[in-house]
Amino acid sequence: MSVTELYSKYTRVWIPDPEEVWKGAEIIKDYKEGDSVLHLQLEDESTLEYPLGPKDNQLPFLRNPDILVGENDLTALSYLHEPAVLHNLKVRFLESNHIYTYCGIVLVAINPYEQLQIYGEEVINAYSGQNMGDMDPHIFAVAEEAYKQMGRDEKNQSIIVSGESGAGKTVSAKYAMRFFATVGGSASDTNVEEKVLASSPIMEAIGNAKTTRNDNSSRFGKYIQIGFDKRYHIIGANMRTYLLEKSRVVFQAEDERNYHIFYQLCASSSLSEFKDLALTSAEDFTYTSLGENIFIEGVNDAEDLVKTREALTMLGVKDVHQMSIFNIIASILHLGNVAIVSERDGESCHINKGDPHLQHFTRLLGIEQDQMEHWLCRRKLVTTSETYVKNMSHPQAVNARDALAKHIYAHLFDWIVEHINKSLHTSTKQHSFIGVLDIYGFETFEINSFEQFCINYANEKLQQQFNSHVFKLEQEEYMKEQIPWTLIDFYDNQPCIDLIEAKLGILDLLDEECKVPKGTDMNWAQKLYSKHSGSGHFEKPRMSNSSFIIVHFADKVEYQCDGFLEKNRDTVYEEQINILKASQFQLVADLFQDGKEGTSLPAGKTSKVNVRPAKPQPKGHNREHRKTVGTQFRNSLHLLMETLNATTPHYVRCIKPNDFKESFVFDSKRAVQQLRACGVLETIRISAAGYPSRWTYLDFYSRYRVLMTKKEMTSADKKLVCRNLLETLIKDPDKFQFGKTKIFFRAGQVAYLEKLRADKFRYACIKIQKTVRGWLQRIRYRKIRKSAITLQRYGRGYMARRYAEMLRLTRAALICQKRYRMVRVRREYLKTRRAVVTIQAFARGMFIRRLYQEFMLHHKAMIIQKTVRGWLVRKKYLRARYAAIVIQCFYRRVRAKRQLKQLKIEARSANHLKSLNVGMENKIVQLQKKMDNKSKEYKTQNEQLAVANTALGSEVSKLQKELQTLRTQQTAGSSLQDELERLRAELKEAHAQRKQIEDEFSNEKQDLEKRVEELQKENSLLKKEKEEMNQRIQNSTPGKVGDASKKESNVQAELDEERSRYQNLLKEYSRLELRYENLQEEMSSVKFHPGHRRNPSNQSSLGSDSNYPSISMSDVGDTDDTIQQVEEMGIEKAAMDLSVFMKLQKRVRELEQERKRLQTSLEKVDDLNKRKSNESNGSDEDVNADLAYNSLKRQELETENKKLKNDLNELRKAVAVNASENSSPNELQEGYSVLLNQLKEANEELEVRKEEVLMLKTQIVNTTRQLENTNHINSNDVSEYTNNKNKKPEDVVDGESKKLLEDQLKTQSRKHNDELEALHTQIELMRNDLEKKQEMLNNFSTLSPEALVEFSIQQELTRLTNENLDLKEIKEKLEKNERKLKKQLGIYMKKVKELEVSQTTRSRPELTRQVTVQRKEKDFEGMLEYYKEDEALLVKSLITDMKPQSVSATVPCLPAYILFMCIRHADYINDDQKVHSLLTSTINAIKKVLKKNNDDFEMTSFWLANSSRLLHCLKQYSGDEAFMTQNTPKQNEHCLKNFDLAEYRQVLSDLSIQIYQQLIRVAEAFLQPMIVSAMLESESIPSLAGVKPMGYRNRSASIDCDSGAPVGYTLQALKRQLAQFHTTMADHGLDPEICQQVIRQLFYSINAVSLNNLLLRKDVCSWSTGMQLRYNISQLEEWLRERNLHQGGSVSTLEPLIQAAKLLQMNKKTSQDAEAICSLCNSLSLQQIVKILNLYTPLNEFEERVTVSFIRDIQNRLQDRVDNHQLLVDTKHTFPVLFPFTPSALSLETVHIPASLNLDFLTRV
Repeated sequence: MSVTELYSKYTRVWIPDPEEVWKGAEIIKDYKEGDSVLHLQLEDESTLEYPLGPKDNQLPFLRNPDILVGENDLTALSYLHEPAVLHNLKVRFLESNHIYTYCGIVLVAINPYEQLQIYGEEVINAYSGQNMGDMDPHIFAVAEEAYKQMGRDEKNQSIIVSGESGAGKTVSAKYAMRFFATVGGSASDTNVEEKVLASSPIMEAIGNAKTTRNDNSSRFGKYIQIGFDKRYHIIGANMRTYLLEKSRVVFQAEDERNYHIFYQLCASSSLSEFKDLALTSAEDFTYTSLGENIFIEGVNDAEDLVKTREALTMLGVKDVHQMSIFNIIASILHLGNVAIVSERDGESCHINKGDPHLQHFTRLLGIEQDQMEHWLCRRKLVTTSETYVKNMSHPQAVNARDALAKHIYAHLFDWIVEHINKSLHTSTKQHSFIGVLDIYGFETFEINSFEQFCINYANEKLQQQFNSHVFKLEQEEYMKEQIPWTLIDFYDNQPCIDLIEAKLGILDLLDEECKVPKGTDMNWAQKLYSKHSGSGHFEKPRMSNSSFIIVHFADKVEYQCDGFLEKNRDTVYEEQINILKASQFQLVADLFQDGKEGTSLPAGKTSKVNVRPAKPQPKGHNREHRKTVGTQFRNSLHLLMETLNATTPHYVRCIKPNDFKESFVFDSKRAVQQLRACGVLETIRISAAGYPSRWTYLDFYSRYRVLMTKKEMTSADKKLVCRNLLETLIKDPDKFQFGKTKIFFRAGQVAYLEKLRADKFRYACIKIQKTVRGWLQRIRYRKIRKSAITLQRYGRGYMARRYAEMLRLTRAALICQKRYRMVRVRREYLKTRRAVVTIQAFARGMFIRRLYQEFMLHHKAMIIQKTVRGWLVRKKYLRARYAAIVIQCFYRRVRAKRQLKQLKIEARSANHLKSLNVGMENKIVQLQKKMDNKSKEYKTQNEQLAVANTALGSEVSKLQKELQTLRTQQTAGSSLQDELERLRAELKEAHAQRKQIEDEFSNEKQDLEKRVEELQKENSLLKKEKEEMNQRIQNSTPGKVGDASKKESNVQAELDEERSRYQNLLKEYSRLELRYENLQEEMSSVKFHPGHRRNPSNQSSLGSDSNYPSISMSDVGDTDDTIQQVEEMGIEKAAMDLSVFMKLQKRVRELEQERKRLQTSLEKVDDLNKRKSNESNGSDEDVNADLAYNSLKRQELETENKKLKNDLNELRKAVAVNASENSSPNELQEGYSVLLNQLKEANEELEVRKEEVLMLKTQIVNTTRQLENTNHINSNDVSEYTNNKNKKPEDVVDGESKKLLEDQLKTQSRKHNDELEALHTQIELMRNDLEKKQEMLNNFSTLSPEALVEFSIQQELTRLTNENLDLKEIKEKLEKNERKLKKQLGIYMKKVKELEVSQTTRSRPELTRQVTVQRKEKDFEGMLEYYKEDEALLVKSLITDMKPQSVSATVPCLPAYILFMCIRHADYINDDQKVHSLLTSTINAIKKVLKKNNDDFEMTSFWLANSSRLLHCLKQYSGDEAFMTQNTPKQNEHCLKNFDLAEYRQVLSDLSIQIYQQLIRVAEAFLQPMIVSAMLESESIPSLAGVKPMGYRNRSASIDCDSGAPVGYTLQALKRQLAQFHTTMADHGLDPEICQQVIRQLFYSINAVSLNNLLLRKDVCSWSTGMQLRYNISQLEEWLRERNLHQGGSVSTLEPLIQAAKLLQMNKKTSQDAEAICSLCNSLSLQQIVKILNLYTPLNEFEERVTVSFIRDIQNRLQDRVDNHQLLVDTKHTFPVLFPFTPSALSLETVHIPASLNLDFLTRV
């Protein structure tokens, strides 16, 4: 490949430019060897003749193809030179807003001067675990590379951050430490990582300052070592500092500031704790006002001081020490304001007496004022013979004062650093460390002094180490690939380093001059000229004798010699230091103690006695004081280099884009200077000298297979194909090398191959265009021909249609004429006919009317005749009938008199009497016989009564005594009657008062109604105005609809958020519980098992061996139950009814507990009777059992009566409260009547209950009597038995009736008392109501009409709302109590009837034999019995040793059913300890199993299914009606009888949530390595994706080369894994709803990981990736539909990824495209859309990039969108899980236990 081929027409090149450094141009004429001019066309279309020369102007640099512009790695560029690097950085920074770029192993970071959202925790999680190069360049990628290499290579690492002031070094180092603190967080609770991060604000406050280039410039270098243990958790840290700029304390240039801490203290001087510092504004102090600008835009110094103090507190600095630090800092400010006055002679000076700043200075430091005042103006000269005290001139005194201030601040800085190191120090053995070096970059200013000399000296050392490391990496790469390599010549700056630090070098000569008593800077400069004038790196300026030039690796720098000696000596007078040592403050004294580390005296116990010799001796300076600043810096630099050489370095080069701190403004001149200075171009040069471009064989084959023949492509050996192709295309074998896995190319070869590929594509495109254009022309000809034929056909058709139309019109005209003539003749005929018919009609009508009139006259005459004749006949008939009736009456009266006489005669005769008495004789005989029988029976009964009277004589006396006592009680009853009368009188008075109050209230009500009518009128007017305003608002802001749905969605979102917060707290609780257990295990292992024990880092957070405490059945309900009821009722109803439900819940549980207690007592009595029946005769024991049962029944009824009384009291209170909230007296009257009716009904029910109690007591007495009778019968005492039988019940009934009467009297009195109290309460409430109404009227009078209407409406709404809520609460409470009481009453009545039947059967006289009760054989009731000692074996068999495969062929969730059946039996026998023990053991065993199998998906799924099923069983069989709706009658019989396990349901619900979270964690761990490869990298559509040069990608040192290439997963593998998860969950019987939630969470993880990688990877943001991604998503959707999971919301979680794929495929040119993107991408945030557009990369030169103007258009359109400002999706987000209640249709009695489970000890019950 010759030069003429490269520099041909249309080739683009770079030419130098004085403004832009490099300018692009295009060759317009082919270059030939020997040409002196190169013809170019610039970008502004102007032409240029570029001169060429053999040495001066060589051929210009070639430009890279457009496809390589904007690459992540500069080494991926085909042409590696300065303009290519500068252009690539500029394009990435300005067009894509990418501030990070790789340059081999170096990360180039450009300061954006803007806060970017790329440093959040989600970004850290995205880069964690990724190889360097897999993601876009980032500081986190470098930090992850260091962290990963530390773990794999077991070697310490270093991150070297360098750059100019303002380039962002401190921020980059801070973010690197934040990454380590997040990824390698401490395993214990020491929070070391927080302390490491807390050191940053402290060091920024005391070591950073504002400069002209940076608002937060670090004025010192620091190296932070972060220590890690064997598990690579942070255990501690250590900080080393270098070359603090002490001169800034006393001097700042214009527009610069002192260190931040001074301004923070001045800004907070108004605080009470800082009053003693005597500080004011920073403008009032010399040391803080030299820069003339004390503020920084956007910085609040007072708030920064708060952060600094918080950081000091976190690092363990006590408040006392903090105040001491602030005292010292404030004293420095006061020292700068001490006024030193010169004397007249100019050789001495003094300080005015009473200088306030000197007083504050000495007071704050605790030193003697007179001594400090004396020695600030004088110095001591010591000779061998004597000591002199010499006055200082004013300049000397000022310099001494400033030197003292710098010395104090430097020592305070060192003390703070030392204290930070102590706080970060740990006693744990450090396994490895990562160091972060934040050091100044190469500096060159107009005036360069001693500080710039030291800084550039340090950069020379670092550059030497950098060059050797880059060369070493290149050499290792070539050796690994087994390709021949030659020694690469790189710049070695060792001569420059020797010039500075070698023997008799610059530093040695400087130290030697400092030792000379009268050494000067000029003398030192002359020594340098004479000694090093022959060095190639040393030059003398032509126009100066007080400066020198050093040729550094980056540039020539001229240093001014003035001040070198003074700064190197760093002289501070010893007298001033001695005064500070004698300070009364311990901290101040400790700062200046000599040899602090070597002293043996403890702190605070040093001697205060000063012993003076008789003759003053000259004090020998210790070695520390003799060391100069240059020597100290050289030693510390050597130590730093030793540390760096012992570690694996990683480089971050920070670039400052402009000097004006403007965001995203790129100054090419400044950038090139820094690129040259920081070694980036040297890296490029080293890479370009070898084989910078590297391709894997597969990538090369995929990219350049278009250059192959068809025969070559069919070959299976890809390496051989690539060899043959390259040997054919590139003739020079030195231009490429074949390695083991890669092909290495010289610089420019990839560009040549790209040119060949582009030519091939261009030829193919031309051929395609030729074919398509011919095809289009043929199509056009055919279309024209077809159009002509069509036109002819239509024209001929038109002519034919016109002729046919003419024929039709002619024929139509003839027809019209014929028809018209016919119509005209017909009309004349019809007219004549109509006239004839009319004449006939009139004539005929006249004749008919005449006949009709004659007929009517005859008809009327007939009617008159008929009427007259009828009247005459009727009158005659009536007279005849009246005469006949009179005759009949007279005749009948005569006949009746005759019959009466005959009857009287017959009645006097005897025959009649005989006939009447014939039937009576038989009746008398029968009655006589009955009388005889009755007399006999009466005699026998009298005998029996006599016997009974004699037997019960003694008992009569006893009963008489009892009767007397009862009479006394009756007298008391009479007093109660009097009390009742008195209460009735009071009641009447109360009624009268109430009536009076009602009258008053009615009057007020009328007034109020009038007022309300007026207000309503005003309200109507206001409503109209309001409606008009609403209409205007609706017109102005359309689209505000659906408020109700929004409110509902908001409430639902709050509910989900609350559920999510609860589950997160549960997750945190599990994590803390696990940590506690791990600590216990570690302690036990340390105590009992010596040696190191390592726990895996991914242990489950579910493990807990601690037993749950004994749970009492309290008022706490099941959270999931409540949530489910809320969902069933609806959100709005739940908001109103949830409080009512919680109030009623307590009462319901109390009644349920009482019922269970009574049932338990009854069962205990039954058990007792069973045991007694086995020991004695059956009949006697039956009687005793009946007695016990009857007594228990009576107790239950009495208890129930008490409860009813309590309910009545609660009812009265509720109605009274209801009455208080009703304002109308009619409503009060209605409420009171309802109350009285309810009280009457309750009293009636009480009476019925008392009668039942009386009946039971009677039955008990009868039973006792029968028992006594039985004993008498056994002793043959029949007569005594008969007497007892006939006498005792009557007396008992009498006593019971008296007791009943007393109870009734008491009840009535209590009732009247309650009525009286209710009336009093109502009176008080009405009075309060009247007062409130009066207040409201007063308020009404003061309000405006608008406010009055609004207030009245608000009051009415509040009243109605409260009234509705209270009425609803009372109604539901009463209904629930009524249902429960009726149910219990029915049960009790049924039992009473059974008891009565049994008593009647037992009282029969013929039942004298013993009765044996046979127990009916029962079927299996779905319970399993086990002994207490078998509980551990049960848990071991069912949980600990259970394998999911062992029960795969049985009923799903079999362990859960078995455990519940055991719980049922424990509930059946009323053993609460057994229930508690079994449930606690079960929960702890499940947690142990899950902790042991914390990475086993199958085991986790199995126990999630069983835990949820056990929870459902506890709900289904709890007896709660809400869970029994779908039960069968048999299942309802299996409900728990004795215990309410609501709290255990809550515990199981929490356990299920924990297992669900572990299941998600395990599944995500399986899917995590598959997602990116399957969704973004695998070619689901073959041959679609193109390949670009990979650069540094897959060259990361973190990739383990021995393990081969990384495993690539396909979409099919991902689908198989998802199918396996779903099949496993379905086989284990997990609820479908939970399966859908699991799949939804996994799909969210797929979306989050894929989208985050898409947002952080430039190589996958292309059209082909979007196509692949859409295809992959469609495959996942099809998988969901196949498994019927598409309704679970999984597809919606993929919506952001779907929109990102569509965004990659959409057009991105016009404003219509921008509008389409904005409307489509509603699930993506603005940052994500802009990021994807910036990352979008064409895969070939035929595709255009997204323009900056288009991206700005998108930003302007979406700037008002309110969305999440995070760039990345939170991968750790978990949807709140909800376990819906799913009852089982399986009956417990049908459960079969396989023999393989070895549960023979369980007994079916």
